[in-house]
Amino acid sequence: MENTVIEQPPKATPRDFFLHLITFILLYASVISFITLVFQYIALAFPNPLEGPWALASARKTIQWMISSLIVEFPLFIWLSWFLNKTYQAHPEKRRLKPRKWLIYLTLFVAALVIIGDLVTLIFNLLGGDYTGVFILEVITVLFTIGLVFWYYLWDVRVHGE
Repeated sequence: MENTVIEQPPKATPRDFFLHLITFILLYASVISFITLVFQYIALAFPNPLEGPWALASARKTIQWMISSLIVEFPLFIWLSWFLNKTYQAHPEKRRLKPRKWLIYLTLFVAALVIIGDLVTLIFNLLGGDYTGVFILEVITVLFTIGLVFWYYLWDVRVHGE
């Protein structure tokens, strides 16, 4: 009879759970801040004549918030990602931690839903004739940004055999 050893995935510590959770929360916050920032720059570049001057003031204030958010969130995300990748190099088994896998697949799921919704919105508006340059730029912004996130985590799953 052949002896087979079933390798159990490593147990996640509260520290592992927290580090992965905060990293993914920072990813989501950074993506939302970036997309909102680009939308506001589009609004400033192509102002809607039907909106009053308050819309431009609002866009400027939102830009200020989003830049502030990105200055804090994105570097923290990059640093935590670097820290976790350094940990994976020292302890490759940590790549198989359940919280990490769940958060990666949740991210892929949400990104896929956003991409599908973005494409449905694009087609719906194109079929209805309700499209503008601003709308197309916003669709491209979402598709590009979320597409990069989706591609990166899909690549990560394939390369590391998740």
